[in-house]
Amino acid sequence: MKSENIKAYWAYLVICIVWGTTYLAIRIGVEHLPPFLFAGFRWLVAGSILAIYLKISGKKFPSKKEIVPLAIIGLSLLGVANGLVVFGEQWVPSGLASLLITTVPFWVVGIESFVPKGPKLNLHIVVGLLLGGVGVLLIFGHDLDALFNFEYFWGVIALLGAVASWAAGSVYSKYKKVKVDLIVGASVQMLIAGSAQAIFGFIIGEGAQLEFTQSGLLAVGYLIVFGSIISYPAYIYALKHLPVSFVATYAYINPVIALFLGWLVLDEQLNWMIGLAAVVILIAVAIVTRGAKKQRIVTPRGIPEEN
Repeated sequence: MKSENIKAYWAYLVICIVWGTTYLAIRIGVEHLPPFLFAGFRWLVAGSILAIYLKISGKKFPSKKEIVPLAIIGLSLLGVANGLVVFGEQWVPSGLASLLITTVPFWVVGIESFVPKGPKLNLHIVVGLLLGGVGVLLIFGHDLDALFNFEYFWGVIALLGAVASWAAGSVYSKYKKVKVDLIVGASVQMLIAGSAQAIFGFIIGEGAQLEFTQSGLLAVGYLIVFGSIISYPAYIYALKHLPVSFVATYAYINPVIALFLGWLVLDEQLNWMIGLAAVVILIAVAIVTRGAKKQRIVTPRGIPEEN
């Protein structure tokens, strides 16, 4: 196995674990800060920290030509998708939000199947994705009726929009090769997305609602360091070196991590059904992994090769 692939699997593990904790941080944050300014400040601060570090390190920043695809990726993944997750969690509890986000692999596989030179579906991937969905239903089955509660309507609509935007941005990022340092590209995406979110927040009047509290600042700080500076570059790296259908299965792992942390830290319920669901999800990821290895992917030069 190539060293890049080994690092990519470690990057995948990071997003599986860390992003499983961010739903709670977002839920806490939107209770104290208006959603789009909350999200915008997170990405602006994280992007600025990375940009300053990279500038001091002597890294070359992208040209005007390279800014456009980076902006598309950043706005799709961070600006629209993450912004809608934050917006949606004003109504939808963090557990239900993570349930809706588990539909990401289905969107990704569906969108990628339309890419002319992209990998096509195979039986392993279809079975693995369906089995992963079963695992998630086992975990959250008793809460599914809440998704149809009118109180959550706008939150559910926002989260579905977030899933579609994230999947489209992920596929675009996989196939649109930009010749810039990965971390440099991530910092630029954060700055563009954060600026767009903050500007939008001020336009719709969120500035009048802005009031900093200790809990709100702690939520923003956690998301800046762990959810942004550490995890987002890891996600982009994993997309670059692994099949996108496999990377997307992080969305199945996140709810398991969130439930485990709830049991460990908050003494929340963890029963045999949840344990069974976790096993089902891990088996599903293994099946998708096998299917992804059989796919034909496109290299940066456009030459198909086996991964």
